[in-house]
Formats: sequence, C-alpha cells, structure tokens
Amino acid sequence: MKKTQVIVSNQHDPYLNLAVETWLTDHQDRGMVTMYLWKNEQTVVIGLNQNPFSECDVKRLNEEGGHLMRRRTGGGAVYHDLGNLNFSFIADKNDYDVRKQQSVIQEALKPFGLEAEISGRNDLTCQGRKFSGNAFFNGSDNNLHHGTILIKTDGEKMQRYLTVNQAKLQKHGVKSVASRVVNLSELADITSENIVEPLIQSFEKVYGMKAEHLHFESIALLDEIQNTVRRISSHDYLYGKWEHFHTTKRQQFPWGNVDIQLEVDESHGIIRNARIASDCLDTDIISKTETLLKGQSTKERPSCDHPITNDILNLLYP
Repeated sequence: MKKTQVIVSNQHDPYLNLAVETWLTDHQDRGMVTMYLWKNEQTVVIGLNQNPFSECDVKRLNEEGGHLMRRRTGGGAVYHDLGNLNFSFIADKNDYDVRKQQSVIQEALKPFGLEAEISGRNDLTCQGRKFSGNAFFNGSDNNLHHGTILIKTDGEKMQRYLTVNQAKLQKHGVKSVASRVVNLSELADITSENIVEPLIQSFEKVYGMKAEHLHFESIALLDEIQNTVRRISSHDYLYGKWEHFHTTKRQQFPWGNVDIQLEVDESHGIIRNARIASDCLDTDIISKTETLLKGQSTKERPSCDHPITNDILNLLYP
C-alpha cells in the first residue's frame, strides 16, 4: 500500500454516486486504498441478481418519487435516504482486507460510546441489532467493499417500500425488518453529518497514514461516469429480464435465497432458459449456474462441484 485517499460526495443522486464508485473500482491506481462516503435520497438498492418486483413495492416507490438502483454486488435489498450514510472501501487485491475495513467503522463509533460487532455473513450490529449491511465485488485489479450505516433512516418508508422475505425473518427470529435493525441515533448523539470526520480520522488511524482528500467534482463529470449513469438508471438495466418473471422453484439456503424460473421445451425435456433471482453474495456463481442449466435435460442432473450450484441443482433435481 502506497497511499490512501478519502472522497466525500456532495450529491444525493444515487446513480451518480454509484457510477463514481464503479469508476474508482475499475480505474483506481494500484497501491491505493480509498474510503468513499456518500448519501442517496429515497432509494431502494437491490443486489445484482435480485428481482425488483419481489424485493420492493416498485409501483409505490415510483409514485412517491423514489429511485430504484441495482448495484454490482450481491446481498439483499436496502433502503437509503439522507439519514443513511454509505461507505465504500476500494483497494487492490494485496491491500484489500474486509476485517480491517470494517474496523474503520467500529473505531469511528467509539467516540460516540458505541461498540459495533461483526455478525452473520455481512452485517455490523450494535446492541444486538443490525445497523450496517455489507457487500463485496472482486474486480480485475481492485476489490470493492461497500455498505450502509443506518443513522436516522425513515423506518416507516423502509417498511413501506421493502418486501421482506418471511423465511429470512424467521431465520433471524424476528417479526419485521424494523425489529431487526437499529438507527444509531437511537443509541447516541450521532448524525449522518457528524460521523464523517470520525470516519476519516478512524480510516487514517487504522491505515497509519494521512489520507489525501480528492474532490468529488474532479471525477463526477467524466464522460465515462456520465455514460455509466445513463446505463445503470435505464429501464432495461433495472427491470429488464424481471418484468415477466414467474417463479418455478423457491428456497432459502444458509448462503441466501433463490427464486428460479425455468423455460422448458416440454416436447424434448430440455431447459431452454433459466433465470435465478438471489441475494447470494457471490454474484458470479448465480450467472454461471444459469448458463449451466441452459440446454440441460430436465431428467439428467448436470454435474458440478460448487456447493452453491449443487444446492440449486438439488432443488431442481430432487
């Protein structure tokens, strides 16, 4: 690691903020570790392989001026508003360390008298309740770790927009998403503004060096970023293959849930197409499983040694 940098967005457009994150992940110099902080206005964010129509009330969200955004990582749907601060850590593969990155969040909360714990497959909790969900992406040179920090998020809107999988709630032993999560402002005098400086100080402490501050505007207007904004805000990218999705099989696994639609040529018993909606953190294995299933017989189970694909195949070939 040669140096560190901090970028704080001054815009609340979810597509612009995500496009900047994408550009940093794809173009950042080797040996750099970046902490990027950003806030979105009234946005439901879904994982790369999720079906928006099963994850949120799309009609209500659009009617009430909200945004739907699809990130490039896996994991489940979350709600963003201006009471929610988002963080991104971007580092090349030699310097990427999820536990170290999470410790930045933990250290930043200590001045507020809060102790955060790492829980489950990708959560940060405080006093037993989740305030941060994390997700991950492995790029060609740099890796991405990003997540939310719930501080004063509108819980009523969160419940109104998000359609929560009941099996997931039962797994965690709770009745609603509101009972599982916590706003940090309920526990301490903390806002989405006054936590920014402690996060920067914590980042510099954990990495042992002064961070360079990069102005958001210096990259936000790049043509490539504007092109990404147009792509990720398009109807096709957000809704495309999910508008006529009909679940054939559904199951909750320890690694996530799946909804599967198979299009089968009944006369020949061949799978013409497979679509899998999932909050699995491993986004690549979901697309690889879809590809594996295309052209397969419905009678003969294909072979595969990946445990997630095997779980899906066991569901389809009992």
